[in-house]
Amino acid sequence: MIMKIQLRNRVDAYILNVEKALNQIDKSKLGDKEKKLIEIAEAYLSDAKYYFDKKDYETSLACVAYAEGLIDSLRYLGKINIFWEPLSKLLNRPKVLVAGGFEIIHPGHIYLFKKAWEKGRVYVVVARDKNFKKFKKREPVIPENQRLKVVENIKYVYKAVLGDEHDYLKPVENIKPDIILLGPDQWPQEEKLKKELEARGLSSVKVERLDKRIDENLYSVSRIIRKIVETHKCGQ
Repeated sequence: MIMKIQLRNRVDAYILNVEKALNQIDKSKLGDKEKKLIEIAEAYLSDAKYYFDKKDYETSLACVAYAEGLIDSLRYLGKINIFWEPLSKLLNRPKVLVAGGFEIIHPGHIYLFKKAWEKGRVYVVVARDKNFKKFKKREPVIPENQRLKVVENIKYVYKAVLGDEHDYLKPVENIKPDIILLGPDQWPQEEKLKKELEARGLSSVKVERLDKRIDENLYSVSRIIRKIVETHKCGQ
């Protein structure tokens, strides 16, 4: 069992390293042949994630190794300029927790996940329908299980879970993150959250907040819903 856990963590680190390398590549500066090799590397990475989810870590490792080799060949040929993270660093990446309703995924959500991913391994807590209704004062358009399914398939997310209907900090106790990353105007306030964490013996958890929103027009669910309503009315 210990050997399998060690293999799982190592393969996860390899996958993360390839993801980070691919994110450094500007495809617009590549020729057609180089772009094709990157597409193949991305396909191998996708296969690696698929087998990783199936707990077939040996096959996952083989796939990610192919992806790494293709990327490295382009680097050695001087076609791309990327760097690889030390494996020891990736094996000890901090856990970063993000929470929210995530009713309709938009660029603001992706920006939050990406920033969390840059800090460490991303765990997402998706609000339960009951809690969503309590805080938003309305029923969610998308039910909790579907919202969870969408979030757990976002590439920056390592693991997504549903929240607790009675105790919003229960998932924090279970996950034991190193960092909780809040959105720019997301509830709760940092100091209040820190005190609640300290009361539960989680004083080592850092609470951080993004300092700004992404520069997009439809950066919130409420704006998207208003836009849908306006467009629908205009089309009648």
